[in-house]
Amino acid sequence: MIKISLKMMFVLLLISTTIYAQNEKAEADFKAVMQKFKAVGASVAVVKNGKIIYTHSFGLKDLDKKTELTDRDIFRIASISKSFSATSIMQLVEAGKLSLDDDFGDLVGFKIRNPKYPDQKITLKMALSHTSSLNDSQGYLNLDLINPDKNPNWAKCYNDYAPGSKFDYCNLNFNIIGAIIEKKSGERFDNYVKNHVLKPLGLYGGYCVDSLDSTRFVKLYEYNSKTSEFTNATAAYAPRRTEIKNYIMGYSTPIFSPTGGMKISATDLAKYMMMHMNYGQSNGVRLISKKHSKLMQTAITPDEGYGLAIRSADNFIPNVKLKGHTGSAYGLYSTMFFNPKVKFGFVIITNGINPTYTDDFPDFSRDAINSLYQNFVK
Repeated sequence: MIKISLKMMFVLLLISTTIYAQNEKAEADFKAVMQKFKAVGASVAVVKNGKIIYTHSFGLKDLDKKTELTDRDIFRIASISKSFSATSIMQLVEAGKLSLDDDFGDLVGFKIRNPKYPDQKITLKMALSHTSSLNDSQGYLNLDLINPDKNPNWAKCYNDYAPGSKFDYCNLNFNIIGAIIEKKSGERFDNYVKNHVLKPLGLYGGYCVDSLDSTRFVKLYEYNSKTSEFTNATAAYAPRRTEIKNYIMGYSTPIFSPTGGMKISATDLAKYMMMHMNYGQSNGVRLISKKHSKLMQTAITPDEGYGLAIRSADNFIPNVKLKGHTGSAYGLYSTMFFNPKVKFGFVIITNGINPTYTDDFPDFSRDAINSLYQNFVK
């Protein structure tokens, strides 16, 4: 039997009381942020010294049923999904199945060339860093849009500047990247990510709606500023069963939205974030090399600070350098940012707010991350 002295009991009680008081203040501060932006619900996770020290869910998962949000519930996380696609690409690079300097069109199987610069190769690395000169003006939900054999207006998918010269955030880049993952791995995109990224880290999530427990889906709500009302965005978890039934490997991939379709909880997303924080490994599992992990985090374009599906943010928290990504779709706003040197980070996901922006960042996300930073890290 282990004997605990009265002094030790007092110390443990003091620590427990301090943690409780800290959490209570943090939750009160976070609820104030939610109230300010009329947030429906939010799940958060805080990492400090390389460990998850706090998780909590606030508000509602379902407005109609008044169901409370829990840490177990999963969200469609929007553009943070891109980093899962980029991580998968790095694995295939390390397996010798492709190169970042490969021709984007050669990889996907049809011509990808900016018509104003027909002799300049568009590389996989340009697509990963949004410097490919492609745009979303024609949409991004299928590859016919940019395929010259399928769309007479394919040229509109390109900007006027030369490939590699400028940054323009483009979802089409990553839906094409998803198709390339299928072509080079031989696995359907959603299965590849599940088998090679999620399972090794012990995470629950995925891109295929029907492969997940639908009772865990958090309803997403779009805000109407004129009526001050929220509307359930039912398309967020559309199963698209007919399209999947007629699936063409290496071409139908946008059905799963490699650019934005990952569904995962805030806690599991934080565990994934820790892999990037530790430059490619977590819990003794290495997904990608330190070299390629650092490359993902290295800004290709200094003005935007964007690397390969991970960007730098020096103005999110004053005087604090962060790496990560945001996401927004169907009323959801997701935030995943970390500091790989000091080993802290945050995941914040809300299923509906009154959205306002400053410097391309949602004000809710900025206030929320600063609230957590002040209470748990600083």
